[in-house]
Amino acid sequence: MDDLDKAILINFDESGTIDDSLKKQAKTFCEQIKAKPSICSMCIEKLCFSNLIQVQFWCLQTLHEAIVSRYSSMNPQEKQLIRHSVFSIVCLEGVGANNSATRVLEGPPFVKNKLAQVLVTLIYFEYPLIWSSVFLDFFPHLNKGKMVIDMFCRVLNALDDELISLDYPRTPEDISVATRVKDAMREQCVGQIVRAWYEIVSMYRNVDEEVCVGVLESMRRFISWIDIGLVVNDAFGALLFDLVLAAGVGDRLRSAAIKCLTAVVSKRIEPRSKLALLQSLQISRLFRLVVDDANAELVSDIAVLLTGYATELLDCFKRIDSEARGISMELLDEVLPSVFHLMKDSELDATFNVVQFLSSYVATMKSITPLGEKQLLHVGKILELISVLIRYDPEYRSNIDMLDKIGKEEEDRMVDFRKDLFVLLRSVGRVAPGVTHLFIRNLLANVISTSSNSSNVEEVEAALSLLYALGESLTDEAIRDGQGLLSEVVPMLLSTKFSCHPNRLVALMYLETVTRYVKFIQDNTQYIPMVLAAFLDDRGIHHPNINVSRRASYLFLRFVKLLRVKLVPFIETILQSLQDAVAQFTSMNYTTELSRSEDGSHIFEAIGLLIGMEDVPPEKQCDYLSSLLIPLCQQVTFLFRLNIVRFLCPQETT
Repeated sequence: MDDLDKAILINFDESGTIDDSLKKQAKTFCEQIKAKPSICSMCIEKLCFSNLIQVQFWCLQTLHEAIVSRYSSMNPQEKQLIRHSVFSIVCLEGVGANNSATRVLEGPPFVKNKLAQVLVTLIYFEYPLIWSSVFLDFFPHLNKGKMVIDMFCRVLNALDDELISLDYPRTPEDISVATRVKDAMREQCVGQIVRAWYEIVSMYRNVDEEVCVGVLESMRRFISWIDIGLVVNDAFGALLFDLVLAAGVGDRLRSAAIKCLTAVVSKRIEPRSKLALLQSLQISRLFRLVVDDANAELVSDIAVLLTGYATELLDCFKRIDSEARGISMELLDEVLPSVFHLMKDSELDATFNVVQFLSSYVATMKSITPLGEKQLLHVGKILELISVLIRYDPEYRSNIDMLDKIGKEEEDRMVDFRKDLFVLLRSVGRVAPGVTHLFIRNLLANVISTSSNSSNVEEVEAALSLLYALGESLTDEAIRDGQGLLSEVVPMLLSTKFSCHPNRLVALMYLETVTRYVKFIQDNTQYIPMVLAAFLDDRGIHHPNINVSRRASYLFLRFVKLLRVKLVPFIETILQSLQDAVAQFTSMNYTTELSRSEDGSHIFEAIGLLIGMEDVPPEKQCDYLSSLLIPLCQQVTFLFRLNIVRFLCPQETT
């Protein structure tokens, strides 16, 4: 071990036992070595003899920096040395007694990735004008086995990361070089690369899954810019589907094959060709996996594939003429049931993509009048999915009810997550109002029929939330007239008291929904007693949760402002119901911890509006006011005297 080796080891040491000044000296020494004109040959020599992983990595990193920073100033002999040495290691070529190539290729992934990056940097500068055979030179070495195949894939992946992929910011020069490299590869070697992929996967599928996964990962990256016919054909296409469907294939390999198919359906080509491509895939072969497979990661991959497939079909439907639109819609109708099923079970990120697709699908349905039987069926499924996805997780029920820190975070997360789903609901309501109203009516009837079950908190809250959200898309006139099924749904809602009503979320959403549809009561005054009961009993102002009771006070005020005169016959009943609630304001235990905007004091304003109406005779106003204020004054007097006694005779009151 020479001084450079020691300095490199000190630089990479993370044990914390080495003195900072020594580390600084080691770093300075390494930088001085890097500045030497012969640094490239020094690095290559060390790669041939060193067994130290840190030294190998440092040498490769230094070679990469040297090529990037001073390639143009290197002499031809130095370039040839780097080119020959690096490629020899990558391909296990010319390995001598020191076994240098094997030593590096048996190293950890980060060393091999750095080696691939060095070779790709050479490709950046030299392909195809100087080193035109770099990819062709690979093929004879692939029969050496796993190590060379692995490096071949790493080089292709590095080429994508470092140069081709648009997922990373690129300079105009980088984009120009990428175009040059891709054009040359398409003309010279892409066909041979694809053939090599096919042969390797066919050979190793039952022998070494890791090799096949690496090959398919490289292929997935290239599909977006190579001729799609090289992949979608009787040979390779059949192989990909066989890897996904055949028994005994490992999940990682199946997942890699699914991701390649996803890249195929996502490839940008003109609409008619795209539709023909999608039709040729016969993707329905994969639908059984939606139900059969229990592996969560695999199901997520299938969700991405089928959602992407459906999205592309929808795009074709929008962009081509009516003759071919029928084919798009047929294929959509075929895949949508599987998409619906996956949306229920896949992770949120995949679900979010499906929600975007469904929003686009519903928007497209606006152009189809009238909707066909299948489209109406799909609309019903979309509504069913929305009702499932907006449900809170029962795991957080107690946290949300108490509204502790965890509950507040979960409630905020769900409020944000629900936004797109409620937008989708309103869109569905505009496209198919009859189906939407019937679905929500049936959903509400179902949770009411099981209202004795206190464990269905989340289902009840979801049904109420859907009814509330539907109201946002209805006009005041539609609500007043009870259009659709509202004349049935609103009385059903008012007459219900759920066994889970003590739950904060359920109680709040119930009151908000009642308030949303209270305009219906303006022309249907026979339901006023039911509305009053909802606000004044333990569903509202007398609810045990102070957050609910005070919110009920505010919502009750809104109700009073809307109906005012029509409430005159019920003033006595209202005041009797509110006496104990009003008395709380003179209680020594009264709390003002909540927001002042909803501290419960809206009760007084509501009472004032009711008593002060011109339709109430003055003598009645006096009677109502006396019945309300006399008990309050008596309570205030009692508390005042009690406090005086406590102050004057503290020992007698203890």
